Amino acid sequence: MAVTVSATGPALPAIQSDWALRAQADPRLLADIARAVSGPFHVINPDGFGDNLAAFKAALGAAGVDGQIYYGKKANKAGAWLDECARYDGGVDVASAPELIHALAHGIRGEDIVVTGAAKADRLLWLASRHRCLIAIDSLDELDRLIDIGVRVRILLRVLPEADPDSRFGLDPEQLARAVDRCAQALDTVTMDGFSFHLNGYQVAPRVELADRLVDACVAARARGLAATSISIGGGFACSYLESADWQRFRDGYRPDWFHSGIRFAKFYPYHQSPAGARMLAAILGEVGRRFAATSTRLLCEPGRALLDQAGFSVFPVQGFKWRGDHGVVTVAGLSMSLSEQWKGSEFLPEPILWQANSDTDSPVTAFVGGASCLEYDVLTWRKITFPRPPRHGDLLIYPNTAGYQMDKNESEFHQLPLPPKVRLREHDGRYVWTLDTN
Repeated sequence: MAVTVSATGPALPAIQSDWALRAQADPRLLADIARAVSGPFHVINPDGFGDNLAAFKAALGAAGVDGQIYYGKKANKAGAWLDECARYDGGVDVASAPELIHALAHGIRGEDIVVTGAAKADRLLWLASRHRCLIAIDSLDELDRLIDIGVRVRILLRVLPEADPDSRFGLDPEQLARAVDRCAQALDTVTMDGFSFHLNGYQVAPRVELADRLVDACVAARARGLAATSISIGGGFACSYLESADWQRFRDGYRPDWFHSGIRFAKFYPYHQSPAGARMLAAILGEVGRRFAATSTRLLCEPGRALLDQAGFSVFPVQGFKWRGDHGVVTVAGLSMSLSEQWKGSEFLPEPILWQANSDTDSPVTAFVGGASCLEYDVLTWRKITFPRPPRHGDLLIYPNTAGYQMDKNESEFHQLPLPPKVRLREHDGRYVWTLDTN
């Protein structure tokens, strides 16, 4: 197979699902939406999210392990995902009162909501207690504040991983022992459902190791009269945006001059990984699932990005094109704040697609992509992308697979520009129909 390489580095075409390719191949759909919303927009596919949720649930079932999949809500604010969780008995992971209220409003039962995060506000603790949510306790004083509310509560104790001793989250061994003692003294108020952790990175082995140790901790806690039924292994489930060969070529040859102004990035998200998504959960269960099943311990997890994999893409109308030396700059409607990786000191590497790119007369050009603000650093793509022709006013640029953390994590109404709406796509009578996600 021929390798497509531009003068500025290897091409990085995104892996895309069939629904996205069909939507992008429709000769009118995206243009009609662009005219209706008069600016950038995000296309989301609730069915794709539902498929991912089903795959995670199937991994638990195949291992014979009871548990729950909580959608990490911070990864995308759309209400569509909550509707899917309600439809398929998924849970939701929230970390603020507005997130909790949003989940409840979309039909998520309190029993299917886990409340995470550090030093939670009193209002959040009170509301979560009233709705019988599962609350991950991050500190001793938070536990005391929760008990003082006077409502029977369900909790997990969040563990500080030995591999990350400088983390600001979780209870160290001495704090954890005191928290277990406190729960044993408050059996009439506290149901200590078990333990939780979150690990950085996307490796299977560290999650297996810590989960295995916490199974022992659950068994010991039960001997003290505590429920200790569950362990949450958190999130951090890998996703693959690029084919392995494309990602490896980029890593092997990476040079700053592939990017406008020679900008340097210290790190990139690992855009190809294996195992990913539900297969990563299956790999974890393949190592430790028998222990969970043998001890009747439930496995909980909180995927965000992995449930949103292939569930959406972003569209930015082109406002102009001009040259900067040997390459061009494309200016689009909207802001780089609607492509959040750019605001983490990194770059979203799957390359944008010019819609529609057909041309019999024009030649390919390389260009980077800037936003519509007055900020020099408002750049959606610093990398010099090879487009099949010069982008023109009225064209659309499609950024693939952006539902997970890219669409709205850093979105802003800077310059009083409206936030890009999210457009739900559903198939009906052999074609796509769309509605706005109203949250």
